[in-house]
Amino acid sequence: MEALIIILTITMLGVTLVPLLPSNHWLCRVWEFPRVQIAVIAICLLLASFYLTSSITQIVLVITNGLITIYQLAWIFPYTRLYPIQVPKAQKSSQTHSIKILTSNVLMPNHSAEKLITLVSLHQPDVIVTLETDNWWQEAMQPIHPDYPHRVNQPLDNLYGMHLYSKYALEDVEVRNLIEDDVPSIHCYLLLGNELKIKCHFLHPAPPSPTENKRSTPRDRELLLIAREVADKTEPTIVTGDLNDVAWSPTTRAFRRISGLKDPRIGRGMFNTFHADYPFLRWPLDHIFHSEHFALETIQRMPSINSDHFPLLSELVYQEN
Repeated sequence: MEALIIILTITMLGVTLVPLLPSNHWLCRVWEFPRVQIAVIAICLLLASFYLTSSITQIVLVITNGLITIYQLAWIFPYTRLYPIQVPKAQKSSQTHSIKILTSNVLMPNHSAEKLITLVSLHQPDVIVTLETDNWWQEAMQPIHPDYPHRVNQPLDNLYGMHLYSKYALEDVEVRNLIEDDVPSIHCYLLLGNELKIKCHFLHPAPPSPTENKRSTPRDRELLLIAREVADKTEPTIVTGDLNDVAWSPTTRAFRRISGLKDPRIGRGMFNTFHADYPFLRWPLDHIFHSEHFALETIQRMPSINSDHFPLLSELVYQEN
């Protein structure tokens, strides 16, 4: 029992310290993701330490697991209901415009398009962005075309295809490979009526992983590139997509700091969208950030569509000055 607690404590200490190393290798950066899980394990080890008979060992284990728990919880605390909300609740009126956005990483080999179409029919989002969509998905989503006449199609068979469906007219549409070839992003204006244009950036950078990029550098560069692009703009702006980064990582924190965009989850919850199949291994990979022009009507994690991601539905309300 004591040996097991010691081994697990050393392991939790190791994975807590590894992200502090000055390395972008995936083996270091991946441990930024499961901070909730590490904190839960450390709490269990902390409680178990009180049952040990060796006083010195007990003291060391209690202190170590206590510090691990405090450190990990400090990162995720803003994404709990105990933290003040960053984005106010919307107060709708006849003078405001609202926009409902559904972001869904469909998992390219998944062919349960009918589940996504059902969600679209039920919630009637104004804008849909689908990720990992190939030609099969492009054809399968045709039933929603009559309701979404404004579309951008970028089908790919490399897990980085992307499709945009909009009830609103689009202007200045660009499909850009910001950092890596065949990893596109969509950039455009949404026209809400005659007087309101919203700049939108739809992103899906590649993650640091053993099967894709060994280092997080391309993902980090893409996020910070967009952050700098929007930093000096005063126009209404939305950035959304599967960013392959957790909300509390140093990169996403830097993205918010540089861009000045707000995160509606702060003070409301994590809204973990990945991994849909493993409840204990979930964290927020699908994001929506926006400028100060918006308040939040709702943000919801949608039911499974048989992907490894849950869709994320958000409704923002433009606040008239």
